Amino acid sequence: MDRNKNKVTFKNNPVTLVGKEIKLNDKAPDFAVLNNSLGQVKLSDYKGKVKILSIFPSIDTGVCSKQNHTFNQEAGKLEKDIVILAISNDLPFALNRFCGAEGINNLTTLSDHKDLDFALKYGFLIEELRLLARGVVVIDKNDIVKHVEYVPEIGTEPDYNSALKIAKQCI
Repeated sequence: MDRNKNKVTFKNNPVTLVGKEIKLNDKAPDFAVLNNSLGQVKLSDYKGKVKILSIFPSIDTGVCSKQNHTFNQEAGKLEKDIVILAISNDLPFALNRFCGAEGINNLTTLSDHKDLDFALKYGFLIEELRLLARGVVVIDKNDIVKHVEYVPEIGTEPDYNSALKIAKQCI
């Protein structure tokens, strides 16, 4: 199994990222995940759109909640050609509950729990925890990766502004 070379920590302790590290200018690999209704969703379902992948460990933590609230708020201001896909290994039921309770309706929450297809193709799987590392990937309309952030300390927020700026430049 591929080991991602990014240095990531959880509570200042190093963790191992598994899967193929995604890099700037890579062709974005298609992947399959589950939506909140247990239906399969693929990256290719968003062909022709700019995609912001907001990756996080667990919806039931403060930083992950803030990440989803921030991107949800920003998504409401974006052009229709940009979609935000929020991906974790949470169960679809937990994502659905959170979105309903918190009014998250401008982004799409997706679960990689079943097959880890996204995690392994993009190198975000934390081997020790079977959770996703925190990060953001921006993919342009031609499915080329234009921004990658593996957040070095999982307990901190991603750089929202850089990801949003690059996504807007891809229109």
